[in-house]
Formats: sequence, structure tokens, C-alpha cells
Amino acid sequence: MMKNKRSAFERVASSPYIVWSAIFIIAPLLFVAYFAFTDRYGNFTFENILSLSSYSETFIMSLGFSLIATTVCLLIGYPLAYCMSRTSERTRSILMVLLMLPMWISLLIRTYSLMALLDNGGLVSSFLVSIGLPKLTFIGTDAAVILGMIYDFLPYMVLPIYTSLIKIDRRYLEASADLGCNSMQTIFKVILPLTTPGVISGVTMVFVPSISTFYISQKLGGGSFDLIGDTIERQFQNQVTYHTGAAISLVMMILILISLAIMNKFSDNEEEIIV
Repeated sequence: MMKNKRSAFERVASSPYIVWSAIFIIAPLLFVAYFAFTDRYGNFTFENILSLSSYSETFIMSLGFSLIATTVCLLIGYPLAYCMSRTSERTRSILMVLLMLPMWISLLIRTYSLMALLDNGGLVSSFLVSIGLPKLTFIGTDAAVILGMIYDFLPYMVLPIYTSLIKIDRRYLEASADLGCNSMQTIFKVILPLTTPGVISGVTMVFVPSISTFYISQKLGGGSFDLIGDTIERQFQNQVTYHTGAAISLVMMILILISLAIMNKFSDNEEEIIV
């Protein structure tokens, strides 16, 4: 009887979340799928999906930018998280505040701040000219967009890796030292395998927003090229191409879901091996 009451309470407690998910997650996905397979008269068609072949270069460019940004975030974030985990508790708190501080500011303001620093007439260029060096031409390049992704999404890589690192039992490290492993061997044979779930979470949290971003590419890219997010935004602004934008969004959702499924599967396998 108590078990039935508890299960009934759990169903009631979870009902607001189920309603929220149905209205704000499932329903929008169904609308996107509907508009992707219909024309502006409501007739079923595959034309919107077939027309996506003309955006193949945009898909490839967005995928390449997001992979580069994710890789660089991993190369920077893992050593940073490792160094943070090796400090005292007081120093960890300070470093965590410094890491989280930019995230308290809107992404729009952070992107504008980066523009003010790296613009052709910005602070960095003005400083270089003042010391007799050539003016920096950075805004409007691929590197500027990738740098913006790294700057905005790096904390999402550091936090899950840091959480995995501080949860490692110190006895594993002591056992590794007792068995004759040096510092590098301990990192690659003990620490890295134990933090693989955190790495996968960080990669997912950086890759997904990077491949779908549009504001960073608009401002730091100077309008010289479009990523997938820019293309979707432009398509939805025009009622004639509204359905094409829905088709691009549907393909993007499928790609993201596939990547999440692969990463989650890999993470589950790693956890089973560790256990």
C-alpha cells in the first residue's frame, strides 16, 4: 500500500515536468517536422529536404568550426581543470569564481567585448600601432569565429572535467605510485580513464552550442560567411523560405541527437569498464 502511494506521489510530482516537456520540447519539435515536410500551402513534400544539398558547404563549415573549437577547448580545459583540482580548497573556490564570472554576463555582451578588443580599430590594434607594429586584421576571419566559440564555451568543458577530477579516490593515485608509475603514467593510465565521462560531457556541452551558434559568427565573422545557425535565422525571417529553415533545423536536430547518442553510449561503456 505504501509503495502504491509513493508511486502515485511520484507520478503527481513529475506531472509538471511532463507537461512542460510536452508543451515546450515535444510540441516545437513536431511543428518543425511538420513544416519541414510541407510547403506554404500545407501540402506534403520532400522538396524542402532535397533543397538542402545546396547548403552542404555551410554544414561542412559549421561542423569543421565546431570540431576545432571543441578540440581546442579540450586541450585547454583539461590541463586547467587538472591544475584547479590539485590546488587547495580555498584556491579552488577562487579559481572557480574566476572561471564562472564571465558566464554571469550575457553572451551578447561577451561577444561585443571581444569585438572591442579584436576589432580592426580596437584596443589590441591600437596598441600594436602605437608600438610600431602593423594593425591587426582579425574580425571577419575564420579564426575570429573559432576564438569566439572557445571564449564563450570553454567553461562548459572545464566544469564537468573538474567535477570528475575531484571525485577521484586518492587511493588510486597512491596505488599507482606504489606500483612504480611516474606522474605521466599515472595521468594517462589512471586519471584520464577515470575522467572519461567528464570529458565526454564537456565535449558534448561545447560541441552542441558551437555547431548551432549564429550570433558569434555574425559579429566576429563580419558577415563574410554563414554558419548553420545564421542560415536558419535568415530562412525563418522570410515567410517564403520558412519551410526550408524548418528542414535545416530538423537535420540539425537529427545530427545533434545522433552525436549525443554516440557520446552517451561511449560514456556508458567507459563507466562499465571502470566499474
